[in-house]
Amino acid sequence: MDEQWVFVVDDDEAMRDSMAWLLEANRLRVRLFDSAAAFLDAWREDMAGCLVLDVRMPEMSGLELHERLQALGSTLPVIFVTGHGDVPMAVSALKKGAADFIEKPFNNNDILRLIEQCLVADRERFRQRRLQTKIRKRLDSLTPREREVMALMTAGRLNKQIADELGISIKTVEVHRGRVMDKMEVRSLAELVQCVMTGAGMPSGSKGRQGA
Repeated sequence: MDEQWVFVVDDDEAMRDSMAWLLEANRLRVRLFDSAAAFLDAWREDMAGCLVLDVRMPEMSGLELHERLQALGSTLPVIFVTGHGDVPMAVSALKKGAADFIEKPFNNNDILRLIEQCLVADRERFRQRRLQTKIRKRLDSLTPREREVMALMTAGRLNKQIADELGISIKTVEVHRGRVMDKMEVRSLAELVQCVMTGAGMPSGSKGRQGA
């Protein structure tokens, strides 16, 4: 993944300078923006790290920027920095996917802790996206018949049931099962089910046959 950065968006120059000093003193890479529009212009889909975002800014508020980034498909974790009167807005932002918020004046250790949590979450999201890409390539390598067999395998069908449903012999089912397991690079049915759900972007607790 790209190097992680902490992107600070705040129209208050003193706040930006203070954050830059704090983050750099803790060996974190930081980029500063004086407006939501400036960050939006610089945004790229492959940005890695997290966004520390002031709620109240002229022209475009932090909340508006957050909504625009979500519409663009951004996965950067967002920490809102709020004044006391902005807490209800920050809570609303949490419901819309923000990672957290912190009130001014804040303790340096508190914001560093939140930032580290966001950087860990961002790394995990990247790991999951990379894994999804690998699994989807494996799924794409399956033949149509192998996909049919895999769908029935992950639905819990036994070999005889699969053979009856597809009108093929049990021996042929066994051959297809072996090829599915090899191509998907798994050793058990449980691993195969997990792979299929991951490839389809489902949480591990989901059920279903999509993606097979």
